[in-house]
Amino acid sequence: MTGSKQNQVKQIRRKKLSSSKDGMRTFFLMLPYGLLFLAFIAVPIAVAIGLSFTYFDVINVPKFAGLSNYIMLVTQDESFLKFVLPNTLKFGLIVGPGGYILSFVLAWMLSQIQKIPRIILTLAIYTPSMASGVFIQVIWKTIFSGDQRGILNNFLMEADVIDQPIQFLLSPDYIMNIMIIVSLWASMGIGFLAMISGILNVNEELYEAAYVDGIKNRFQEIIYITIPSMKPQMLFGAVMSIVNAFNMGYIGVALSGQNPTPGLAGQLITNHIDDFGFLRYEMGYAAALSVVLLLVVTMFSKVAHGLFGERD
Repeated sequence: MTGSKQNQVKQIRRKKLSSSKDGMRTFFLMLPYGLLFLAFIAVPIAVAIGLSFTYFDVINVPKFAGLSNYIMLVTQDESFLKFVLPNTLKFGLIVGPGGYILSFVLAWMLSQIQKIPRIILTLAIYTPSMASGVFIQVIWKTIFSGDQRGILNNFLMEADVIDQPIQFLLSPDYIMNIMIIVSLWASMGIGFLAMISGILNVNEELYEAAYVDGIKNRFQEIIYITIPSMKPQMLFGAVMSIVNAFNMGYIGVALSGQNPTPGLAGQLITNHIDDFGFLRYEMGYAAALSVVLLLVVTMFSKVAHGLFGERD
């Protein structure tokens, strides 16, 4: 009886020791990620939130200002409520879901062709997301150039649609629509690649079983088999689309060559942050704008998690 109890005690000690070793291994495996998360995400967010309650002009020490930056945001910054916030929501609601749907459709179409053409086309579609700044300067500014050498102006004048060149990139009437077009073109990023991977890894037997059970066409196949089978990739693609959509303010500045954009028609929150933070040196107010942007992105990300996240 005594020997049996001793064996039980030894087994319990071994389990505890093994559990302790597993915990240490897990800790050291997660340590690099934890340090990077703290250095590049948690600490910057905490600093931004702290600065949002201060007046900080970069030169002098930050002075506590309470909620004055947030009160100014709502009561005094007319351009934010009249142009910046509506522009950001419009841009995000079009480019986010639009780029997401376009990514899925292109990924599904590419998954239906042979491997070599698929690789070539995938690289061609993905490239603009890596070098969009270069493409904007070389291609899109040439297309929408405001003189007769601009491709679109030249085409419209040759077709007798217009008599004089239109300043597309300097006109408040056109800049937002052009930004949306360019952003959709450049939105095939890492989320697009994740969707291709997800579609290609769906079990083929599921499709065969589905057709036996009564599925009749490709649309039903996508709705009932493809999308439910790749929910992690769909969630990842949705989050990346949301983040990219609210981070493309640089496109309007690159196209028009100025910040603020013409007539504030293409001014997004990121441009407003750059304007106050790096042109006016009002870092406290810029930090408050950053916190608002964080809340907006978090809200849309919660919606994406609700649609594609795993339910208990």
